[in-house]
Order: sequence, then structure tokens, then C-alpha cells
Amino acid sequence: MHHDITLITTVAAGFGLALVFGVLAERLRVPALVGYLLAGIAIGPATPGFVADITIASQLAEIGVMLLMFGVGLHFSLADLMAVKRIAVPGAVVQMGIATGLGMALAWAWGWSGGAGLVFGLSLSCASTVVLLKALESRHLLDTMNGRIAVGWLVVEDLATVVMLVLLPPLAGVLGGTPVADPDGHPLWRTITQTLLQVGVFVAIMLVAGRRVLPWLLWQVARTGSRELFTLAVVAVAIGIAFGASALFGVSFALGAFFAGMVMRESAYSQRAAEESLPLRDAFAVLFFVSVGMLFDPAVLVDAPLRVLAVVAIIVGGKSLAAAALVLLLRYPLNTALTVAASLGQIGEFSFILAGMGLALGLLPPEGMSLVLAGALISIAVNPLVFTAVAPFSRWVLRRSAAARRLEQRDDPLAALPLDTGEQFLQGQVVLVGHGRVGARIARALRDRGIPHVVVDQNRELVDSLRRAGQAAVSGDAADPTVLVQAHIAHAAMLVVATGDSLGLRQMVSTARTLNPAIEVVLRAHSDAESALLRQEVLGTVFFGEDELAKGMAGHVLARFNRPARAAEAAA
Repeated sequence: MHHDITLITTVAAGFGLALVFGVLAERLRVPALVGYLLAGIAIGPATPGFVADITIASQLAEIGVMLLMFGVGLHFSLADLMAVKRIAVPGAVVQMGIATGLGMALAWAWGWSGGAGLVFGLSLSCASTVVLLKALESRHLLDTMNGRIAVGWLVVEDLATVVMLVLLPPLAGVLGGTPVADPDGHPLWRTITQTLLQVGVFVAIMLVAGRRVLPWLLWQVARTGSRELFTLAVVAVAIGIAFGASALFGVSFALGAFFAGMVMRESAYSQRAAEESLPLRDAFAVLFFVSVGMLFDPAVLVDAPLRVLAVVAIIVGGKSLAAAALVLLLRYPLNTALTVAASLGQIGEFSFILAGMGLALGLLPPEGMSLVLAGALISIAVNPLVFTAVAPFSRWVLRRSAAARRLEQRDDPLAALPLDTGEQFLQGQVVLVGHGRVGARIARALRDRGIPHVVVDQNRELVDSLRRAGQAAVSGDAADPTVLVQAHIAHAAMLVVATGDSLGLRQMVSTARTLNPAIEVVLRAHSDAESALLRQEVLGTVFFGEDELAKGMAGHVLARFNRPARAAEAAA
């Protein structure tokens, strides 16, 4: 062919090999992301055979970064973060500081510059959103308290990384990289101040004007009834705002796309926007990981195996141990500490973005990029094994260590009712497990009618706030018999389980029935199958959301037509 098809060959080779290696990775029970990185290595300049155009791949990767960050913004929930802020914010900040310090120490030992050490350490400190969410979803941990803490922790890491992406360019000259200084020769402090002001103006515009304009825009497009136009609108907003933010305010593509997604979340069509953009986000995310793999030089595994091992030790060992220690210091149980540690024992897309920026700014040597990629590949591949080992390791250490048992059953003031708790909360009360969207409504109804109740929830911050408001509450997992004992389940009149934890539900009912055979049990089901199974086992009175919604709507319709339910059934 006489015309240039470099773009087509790059995309075709990237997608084709990513599919092959991705399937192989999944068959080996490791994340497909590992396969995408291997595909990039295969078509990169460091390996023989076909070499893709790295310039075109880098531009496609930029689109991948935009759409990835847009997706992060779409799923970013300030409410979820605030629910675990007391552990997620200090934990993430301190853990990132420790990991960055360890990375800088390694870089110093290897004779690298301070700027290279800083970028290298920061790249090792932030875990992968993609890997974490997939790991939690596959183990049904996403809706548990441990899962929320891990996700909140990661959100804080993501926000901190976004700040670093903003500050690195103006600081590049000082840190020993290629100066991106003001052409007018302004001092560094002025350049940084100007950068932060530009970011501030952009954020203000997005939060004030964007929150009104973007939802209105989606509404207008949705009114056309065209699915293609809606998808186009979502993608155009993501890429257009990312580019505009960079061109007008000097903000990175990543930050612009993140705020576009965050503002888009305010729309009533946010769920649809996430669904419509998902295929395109996934496709370009694959190209992003492929392009990152192209930068990897496999020779580093042979030339510097000890350096690779040191990097993996920081990611899997240092970060995880620091996270576990911080969780325990914040008075959370051992199981929570192990889950958070396993969640953060890997690095991913943000590390690649940081390392890539460091490489482009002349801060990070090419070997540093290869070491970050090698650490990512190994840590992501090992992470499922670490997650699988959490439960058996927890059981093993609890059987053999008195100290571990003390850590699992902390002397936590929120884990038991205060001594001055009124008698009405100790006998004949309702024990309400879960204070989420459903549980909070039940608690409000009980409170309005003066029915004494004790709330049991895993969120320590929530329990603390309920106690300050005068509500009897206990912190802990209700599947643990000691937690229900602390809620005085033995003398309760009713157990109401409104939590999303389907796995621990039977243990809760078993504990309650053992200690209080006459107790009435009310359960929340999450599917038709679960509802039928719970009713079959006669565990208690079961409520399923769709059933109750259908009953309410049917009742309204029948009332409108002034037709009793029995007559309607007879007519049917």
C-alpha cells in the first residue's frame, strides 16, 4: 500500500496482542491488565520483531488517560469518602509518605538525583484503581466496611496524585529536570502560584458553571432519543474539557477529565453516561496500558534483578505493612488491617502516568520507568494470591497468637454500649444492623415513634456521630457473636438486618436465635433468589426491595381505580 497506515497497524497490533495476552492472563487467574502490558512489551522497541509507532501510541495513551480519569470522576463519591475520612485521609497521606520515603532512599542508594527519587517514590506509593475495584468486586467486598475503607483510601491517594501531576511541571527545573519555566523569567514561587491560581479558576468554573451546564447539556441530548448522540456527548465532554483545561488553564489532561467526570456525576444521567462511555473507556485504557508496556525494557529483569526485587519489596511489603500498621493504630480490627494491606499492595495506572511525566520532564531516568513497570507487572500478578491468603492467614494467626486475638477484639470504647446506657436500650429493644440508606430510614421511623433501638454498624465514624446525637450504637461486624452480645441481643425484642452483607446474615440470625430463641427477625434480601432461599430456610420475615416497590405501585393503581385487590385477583 502506498499510503501511510502507521496508526492502523499500531492500533491493530495493540488490540490483537492485548486480546491474546489478556485471555492468557485471565486463564492464569491474574488481571488482564498484566496481559495488556505484556502486549506492549511485545510490540515495543526493546523486543525483536514488529515495532509499533511509539509516538502514535503515546497520543492514543493520552486519550486513554483522559477517559480513565473521566471514569474515576464519574465514580468519585464525596459522601463515600466522608464516611471513612477519619481513617482514609490520615492513613493514605502517611502511607504515601512512607512509600515515597522508601523509594527515595532506594534512589539515593543507586546514585539518582533528588528529583528522580521523588518521582520514583511517588510512583511506588499509589495503588491501581482498576486492580483494586476488580479484586474487591470478585470477592464481594466492595459493599463491606473493609471495602469502603480501601476504596476511600485509594480515592485520597488518587487526589494526592492529581495534585502532584499539577505541581511537577513548574517544579521540574528545581528538581533537576527540564525547566518548564515562565518565558518571561518569573521566579519559581510566582510560577507555582500562577499554576495553582489557574487550577483554582478551572476548578471554580467547573464546580459553579459546570454543575449547571453539563447536566443541562446531557438532558438536552437525551431528549433527542438518540443513543449515538448521547454517547458522543459524553465522550466530547470528557475529551473536550480535558483539552480545554490544558489549553486555557495549563491544567493536565488527567485533572481536566477527572473534574469533567466528577461534575457529570451530578447529572441524573450519570449512570447512563458511565454505561455509554464504558466500552470506549475500556478500549482506550487497553491502548494506554499497551503504550506503557512499550516503554518497558525487559533487560532490566536480567541486568538489575536485585533492584527489581527491592522495588517489589517496597510495593508488596513496605506499603502493605505501613497500611496495616496505620489501620491498627487507628483502632480498627486485624481483619480490616489485612484487607486494606492486601488492597494497596500493588501499583498501576497512576504510577505509569507519574513515571511517564517524570520521564518527559527529564526527572526520571529510563531505568526508573522500567523498574516501575516491572514492579507493577509483578505486584499486579501477585495481588490475587495476596488477597486469597488474607482469610487463611487471619485464621492461622488468630489460632496461634494471643496478641493477634487482642488486635482482632480491640478494647474499643465504641464496641460496647456505655455504662450509663438507659434500661430501655438493654431490654425489649430493637437491634438494627446497618445504618445505610435503608437502615437510616428504619431508624428514623423508630425514633419518631419512640421505639428504643440499638444500631450496629461497622463504620466507627458513623457510630461515634450517632452516640453524640444520643443514639445507642455499637461498632463492629454483626456476624461476630461478641458484637451482638454487646448490643444486648439476649434481651432484645427484634433483630432487623438492613445491611448489604449477605454473607454474614445467617451467622447473625444464628447468634440471635441461640442467645434469644423467642426473638423476632426481620431480614433484607437483595435478589429474588436470595429472598426465596431465606423464606425457605424460615430465618425470619424477609423483605425484597422490588417486591415492596411492586406492592406499593400496585396498591396505588388499584386505589385509583377503586378496585379492591381480591376483586382484581378474581378477575385475573
